[in-house]
Amino acid sequence: MVLVVAVIALVLVFAIACGLLLFPSYGERLRSWVSDWQARGAERRLRARTQRMSREAERQQAPLSDVREDLGGMFDTLRRLRWVIGGALLLVLLPSLAILVARRTVVLDDFRGQDLAESTSMVAQLLRGERLAPPPPPPPEVFTTEEIRRTRPEVVTADRRWDSIDAGLQQRVLAIFEVMRRQHGYEMVLVEGYRSPERQAELMAGGQATRAGAWQSCHQYGLAIDAAPIRDGKLQWDMGDAWTRQGYMLYGELAAQAGLEWGGSWRSIKDYVHVELASACRSARAAKRAELARG
Repeated sequence: MVLVVAVIALVLVFAIACGLLLFPSYGERLRSWVSDWQARGAERRLRARTQRMSREAERQQAPLSDVREDLGGMFDTLRRLRWVIGGALLLVLLPSLAILVARRTVVLDDFRGQDLAESTSMVAQLLRGERLAPPPPPPPEVFTTEEIRRTRPEVVTADRRWDSIDAGLQQRVLAIFEVMRRQHGYEMVLVEGYRSPERQAELMAGGQATRAGAWQSCHQYGLAIDAAPIRDGKLQWDMGDAWTRQGYMLYGELAAQAGLEWGGSWRSIKDYVHVELASACRSARAAKRAELARG
């Protein structure tokens, strides 16, 4: 079968060759047709390549034109709605501006002339009411355990008399203690209040609990106290314990509400047990410096 097909193909090729030799004009026509066919093919390929390049260029330019169109549309919308947007901003900002303009400070009743910003916090509400009384002290052995003697010996001999503390500071601290107990379940204990200048100098010389010398600490003026939470009859100091750390953080937040400075917010040294009436203490220190300078 293959041989037959090959013979037929050979005869056709021989016949075409003989025809082209006998009739040369047909050969010219065939060559012209082949040339035209090749030229049309080349033209089609060139046109297809040109169209493909044009489409690629349009795709590259399309994102930029889309962005320009979007920005233009956005600016047109903003221009059309400028009065509406301006009115909305005014409505949003007006209450805040009114609060800033109308804000004022008040003096809390029975608070020794110390001003606090008007507040609805529980600390402020307690301070506006009746004067608070100090709680009964814990058993003396709370401050004399073996652990305290070993790690914080200065606590053993500290002065814990409430009547040695400035009356205004005393009320603020008692309000903090009350909120800690009522709202958060923490029982706070006064660890140290007034500290004599001699004791202050001794603690500084021994490198214990302070870097301040005599008359430099607010404790000397009754304007600072140290306090700690108590749990299971033991004072809690370990900031690695979650319950203790949360207690001191709450203590610091409430101290700020009461207008006190908290030692846990200091940069150079953290004193989580310490709060003080900073402004009154600065005035007391300045007066003491003047007194000492006069001799």
